[in-house]
Amino acid sequence: MTTIDQKENAEAQLNEERLIELYMEYVLEKEEEPGTVYKFTRLNKISETDFYNFFGSFDGLKKRIWERFFELTLELMEKSKEFSSFNNREKMLTLYYTFFEMLTANRSYVLFTLKNESSLAKNVRQLSGLRRELKNFTAALVRTQNEEKQSRLLKNSETVFSEAAWVQMMFLLKFWLDDNSPQFESTDVAIEKSVNTVFDLFENSPLERVVDLGKFLWKEKMS
Repeated sequence: MTTIDQKENAEAQLNEERLIELYMEYVLEKEEEPGTVYKFTRLNKISETDFYNFFGSFDGLKKRIWERFFELTLELMEKSKEFSSFNNREKMLTLYYTFFEMLTANRSYVLFTLKNESSLAKNVRQLSGLRRELKNFTAALVRTQNEEKQSRLLKNSETVFSEAAWVQMMFLLKFWLDDNSPQFESTDVAIEKSVNTVFDLFENSPLERVVDLGKFLWKEKMS
């Protein structure tokens, strides 16, 4: 029999992270999403009210998972003593390398949740929080860089750069999903080449990197 103390202890341990963990375990073990919040909470011996204290729906939970992937990526990056001394190009490379290491650690879930959706619109919805977080991060990088520049003509657009970063993220995510190379080495190469291309575009010397990236993508497509 569950005592009052045990029940209170279980409720105290229930939090956003635990609900995310339970949800991811469910879809990986059953290879399907829960049909209803009622069935999901009953299976995990928690109340619907406890679930709704953290999320309004499974859609909200799925969106939060992607935000947490990004937040945990930033936490790992900021633990590095060297990160604060990196230039923007190095910070973006570190961001993508770390983020895709995070996704690789959760690859089975990512493959399921992205390929399980019936439409692109649903994927866009669950990735909307990730999009906001990435754009905020990249806009902050440009803002800091612009503050250091004397001439207005040398300053870059936060909006253009952050939108380019999101397009880049979607390209890399698709590339990683289809990557069959050992340890996803091809994705690492794609990250390096695409980040260098974007920064070279902003630095007005794009030709060499664009050609280099184009050759790489053509080779990967034909192999």
